[in-house]
Amino acid sequence: MYVLHAAIIIPFLFAIFVPLIRKGLPRVHTGWIVLAIPTLLFANFLRYLPAIQSDTSETISVPWVPSLGINFTVYLDGLSLLFALLITGIGALVVLYSIFYLDPAKEAIHRFYLYLMIFMGAMLGIVLSDNMIVLYTFWELTSISSFLLIAFWYERDRSRYGALKSMLITVLGGFAMLAGFILLHNMTGTFSIHETIAVLTDIQGQSLFLPAMILILLGAFTKSAQFPFHIWLPDAMEAPTPVSAYLHSATMVKAGIYLVARFSPIFAVQAEWFWIVSTVGIVTMCYGSILAVKQTDLKALLAYSTISQLGLIMSLFGAGSAAVYYGYGNESLLYTTATMAAIFHLINHATFKGALFMVAGIVDHETGTRDLRRLGGLMNVMPITFTLAGVSAFAMAGIPPFNGFLSKELFLEAMVELSHMDIYHLETWGILFPILAFVGSVFTFVYSMILVFKTFRGPLQPDKLGGTPHEAPIGMLISPVILGLCVVGLGFFPNLLSYSIIEPTMRAVLPSLVAPGEHFEVHISFWHGITPALLMTIGIIVLGTLMYLLLARWKGIYSKYPQTLTWNHLYDSTLKWGEKGSKALTNQYMSGSVHNYLIYIFIFMIVLMVTVFWRADGMSLLTAGAAPISIYEIVLLIGLVVTAIAVPFAGKRLTAIIMTGAVGYLVTLFFVLFRAPDLALTQMIVETVSVSLFLLCFYHMPELRREIVSKRYRIINIIVSVGVGIVMTFIALAASGSSTFDSIATFFVEGSHDLGGGDNIVNVILVDFRGFDTMLEITVLAIASLGIYSLIQLQVKGNDTGARIHYLRNKDVQTHRVDVGRTRRETVTVQRNMTQFKSNDVILETSTKVIVFIILTFALYLFFAGHNNPGGGFVGGLMTASALILLALAFNAETVRRILPIDYRTVTAVGLSIAYATGIGSFFFDAPFLSQSFGYFELPLLGKTELATATLFDLGVFLTVLGVTMTIILQIGEDR
Repeated sequence: MYVLHAAIIIPFLFAIFVPLIRKGLPRVHTGWIVLAIPTLLFANFLRYLPAIQSDTSETISVPWVPSLGINFTVYLDGLSLLFALLITGIGALVVLYSIFYLDPAKEAIHRFYLYLMIFMGAMLGIVLSDNMIVLYTFWELTSISSFLLIAFWYERDRSRYGALKSMLITVLGGFAMLAGFILLHNMTGTFSIHETIAVLTDIQGQSLFLPAMILILLGAFTKSAQFPFHIWLPDAMEAPTPVSAYLHSATMVKAGIYLVARFSPIFAVQAEWFWIVSTVGIVTMCYGSILAVKQTDLKALLAYSTISQLGLIMSLFGAGSAAVYYGYGNESLLYTTATMAAIFHLINHATFKGALFMVAGIVDHETGTRDLRRLGGLMNVMPITFTLAGVSAFAMAGIPPFNGFLSKELFLEAMVELSHMDIYHLETWGILFPILAFVGSVFTFVYSMILVFKTFRGPLQPDKLGGTPHEAPIGMLISPVILGLCVVGLGFFPNLLSYSIIEPTMRAVLPSLVAPGEHFEVHISFWHGITPALLMTIGIIVLGTLMYLLLARWKGIYSKYPQTLTWNHLYDSTLKWGEKGSKALTNQYMSGSVHNYLIYIFIFMIVLMVTVFWRADGMSLLTAGAAPISIYEIVLLIGLVVTAIAVPFAGKRLTAIIMTGAVGYLVTLFFVLFRAPDLALTQMIVETVSVSLFLLCFYHMPELRREIVSKRYRIINIIVSVGVGIVMTFIALAASGSSTFDSIATFFVEGSHDLGGGDNIVNVILVDFRGFDTMLEITVLAIASLGIYSLIQLQVKGNDTGARIHYLRNKDVQTHRVDVGRTRRETVTVQRNMTQFKSNDVILETSTKVIVFIILTFALYLFFAGHNNPGGGFVGGLMTASALILLALAFNAETVRRILPIDYRTVTAVGLSIAYATGIGSFFFDAPFLSQSFGYFELPLLGKTELATATLFDLGVFLTVLGVTMTIILQIGEDR
């Protein structure tokens, strides 16, 4: 039932294991194992051909965020099946080719295949998703994974430059596409593509319809390298050749074309859609082919040829949308040639362009260069490669009897048809389409001849090559040979695809032109008589041959064009001046002063909250129903205010720490008065640990000195601090005095025992009702602890000249060596420094030996009793950590290491794993993530006992909090 979902997810899951495979099987090339994934997926998709051919589609949905209308819905029709076959089929050939192209002894092939699997899964997600948000998610995943693939050789400047350029352009296009999806959702109330098609007549006249169309087209044009967003594709050629063969023949660059085809049923009836898509496509075709001729690098030539061919396909999809104007009937069927040609050339391009990229890789691999000025004469030493290059290049040029000739003929025929139409003002402007198609095709012929004859004909120049040229190994030739056979086979037997995949794809792109059970007529043949398209082909071959023979006489015209007017220069200049401007602006307020940053944050908060209260009319000073204030609360409040005010006036850091701790402990007493034992217990332990942490941190800081500041500085501080205090006061009053929604407290009180199996409402909320919040919180804590650990391990020198770090580094103190959970450098440092943190108080040391066990026992009690009484995993973990901290303060941290030889980062990881495993375990019982269950069982000795899965989750919280706290405390305590 979920086979299509599995087809998307399998590459992602397999990617996780790729590094392990590389490490576990070092003698086996990882590519051989990876090859099984695209091969099996290709075989799986092949079995859908009969169903798709019989006009049967398949839709399967898995809820994701149903409240927002976001579901993981997969939809398989002719269009999605065609792309799925290309992604997996070409993917399998690319993986096979890469096995012989990439040397595992020299390349990090585990990274390569990991990125490739992520990319493959993301592409399958794009073409199979019916939900626009899910499609967008996979869309951006392709941008990220392609960035990693292009930057595979990240030590090269050009690789990083090309990867960054491709990601910036395609991601920005993706943002535009997302905005278009949101506009469509605002009009239709759904993110489903097919549900949008169903309500099409209700939204076509709306004001947001045209902006949505333009934004979605921006996403398509940036992804498919259409003019003027084409500039990223040539620089992406810095990627390894297998990446270029995969991304730039059948997958990533075709994603934009897929988007245009998929959304044609929604927008094709619009004249704007026809003009934008067809014009951008035909201009891109001409522009790319003209620039391809000037290239001297094989892959650069292929990159611009890809731009040109993508423009050709894009223009055909735009031209095919004109048929929708006529609606259902025989008249519209006369104008569907363009769509048929687009689909056929889409397939043909994947075959001959994939083969050509592999040929370019072979030439580079066996000669050491891709420079056409250094190549030549390879026909005799590399005959098989020459044959493959000739077959594929001639197909690209549109020369019979190869498949490219057939689709190129259909392209020319479609362009001629446009000039005869009397809609969309084509009777005036339509003649430009066949003219531009002819010009672009002539240059296509020229660069195809350059690719073949400049590389393989002429004299051999061994002194200019990077090695002795020779034919590629058979393994490297298998994939291009298969693609070459497809080029020839589809040329002689094109109708093998007519009703198996081309016609079903046409039904998916133009569903309004055929009724259920009807089919488009698809027949492809070499001879159609003497037609304008045939005469244009003859003219292309004759003129293209002359231009190639006279290339040396006219190619110099390219050097006349100023480089400052190129799109690449515009991109570089925009990036350069953007960086300069942002740096200048940032330097105006990023002064390096934490004080200034806090001022910015607090002022922004004040303005934001005042604006919100003013517009929402949420300010309230109602005190009706409030409990009377007791004398104890007044006394505590006075003590709290006095202690808080005393903190900034403290003359020493130790005094400031004590005052700060006192504020926290007074808040604890408030919780006691308010009968909140859980909060009081947690606050007390957190305050104890925080004070210990402050003491350790301030130990490394210089003595507290009074700063000499200006009067203006003090006034700003007073205004901001008073403003924050007033705002926070009103927030508290508004929160307690008014409520927009009904309170859910009753639900928690009533459901705690019956639904959560516990009488401690606070704990049940933390581990059950709001368990997801708790999971994210402990995840953030774990990340923060690792950040602190890494920051200290970097040993970044501070700028404060009074820091005691220099004093401690000069000490040479020997202590016991404990290697558990510590690197060699850490151990040496600890041996020098740890006695600085050892107490000499005999009474403290003696009493600690007893108190520690009492605290640990109490911590275990809090953990096990927390579901029904005050306590829980969070406070239990903190209590355990406080016992260990006391042990470290009484003796030293090294004593803790000796008694408990544990790496507390591992404890954190185990805790997180248990928490996440508890949540994932719900899936095995067909329950939502983090669903908890409980029951009562008769146990030996214990009798009737409640067992709850929430206890396992609480155990994860306990271990995570313990690991996080001890990682931070010990790391700071052992810091140099």
